[in-house]
Amino acid sequence: MSWPSHGSNPQYLYKAMGLALPKEFIDFSANINPLGPPPSLKEKWVDFFREIHVYPDPFAIKLTDMISKAEQTERDTILIGNGGAELITLLGRMLARKRVLLVEPTFSEYEEVCRVNQCEIVYHQLIEPDFTLNLSDLRSSLEDVDALFLCNPNNPTGIHYPPSTMISIIEECEKRDCLVILDEAFFDFLIEYESVVPYINKFSNLIIIRSLTKMFAIPGIRLGYLVAQPAIVSELSKLQSHWSTNTIALLAGELCLQNEAFIKETQEYIDCERKRLFSFFYHNNYIASSSDVNFYLLQDPHLQDQFTLFEFLLHQGIIPRHTFNFPGLDGRWLRFAIKGHEENNQLMEVLAKWRNQHSSS
Repeated sequence: MSWPSHGSNPQYLYKAMGLALPKEFIDFSANINPLGPPPSLKEKWVDFFREIHVYPDPFAIKLTDMISKAEQTERDTILIGNGGAELITLLGRMLARKRVLLVEPTFSEYEEVCRVNQCEIVYHQLIEPDFTLNLSDLRSSLEDVDALFLCNPNNPTGIHYPPSTMISIIEECEKRDCLVILDEAFFDFLIEYESVVPYINKFSNLIIIRSLTKMFAIPGIRLGYLVAQPAIVSELSKLQSHWSTNTIALLAGELCLQNEAFIKETQEYIDCERKRLFSFFYHNNYIASSSDVNFYLLQDPHLQDQFTLFEFLLHQGIIPRHTFNFPGLDGRWLRFAIKGHEENNQLMEVLAKWRNQHSSS
């Protein structure tokens, strides 16, 4: 079966399964803030419309300055992009025909971009269900590697690895002249996040990717940024198309970065819902990954793989993200976003129904 490579756009998933898309469904496959975009974004939308006749600033000066101030780093260490996806694409071009290490399970787009650019790909597999990441296990996989992709908090597990782990890996990679590409697309869902951006000044091999589409629920706009030493930013900017980020995205980004109260509200909401869900999973004999953010892996331990549960959920209008094309997971888990309170209630009702029907299987 040809599985869709991303979450969201459920019509393609149902088509692949040979099923009709139900009239009512809840899409748990996209890891977007369940609170939706900040209210101020809607309030300013008409003002944004007045700017669409103006070409966007190709250097995104205002947004770059805001990020520079927030992250306490220099402007020339920042590159604005059309979502994290564009920045990953630029990195793939920069790494063309290089040897790249992927720590699996991870975001599928790293491998797709590397393959398009004829990279040699090697893998380091984290062992479920704990998905422990440490330098001693990783060291042998770093032999003759030009770049390492790390996702932290990890997608799809939701597990966050501490700065001490990241720094030890970055230091080891620096000794080997290996780039560390640290994708922090979900960092702002962490209640107590310790930034590694200050280490940009210490390590010339460190590249950090950030997304604004997840926290601020604006995936239709596409906006992200990258932080690295100026030489890397300059090299990547030469590979970027002119005006890659549109005016609306830049204005939305400027507004979103002023919403600190919205970020805190989201973090507290997600934390509360996650605890509620995980308590249900524990008491109903489901296994969940030790997520710290707004999504998690889930499995029914009675099943060899999760296909029958996956199919059952789709028939109930509950759409998780499959893991059939995540190397090393191979369908043994399903990934769910944390949605709104009532939507999470419906998920628990359906999972309770499944458990009642399969309690002895």
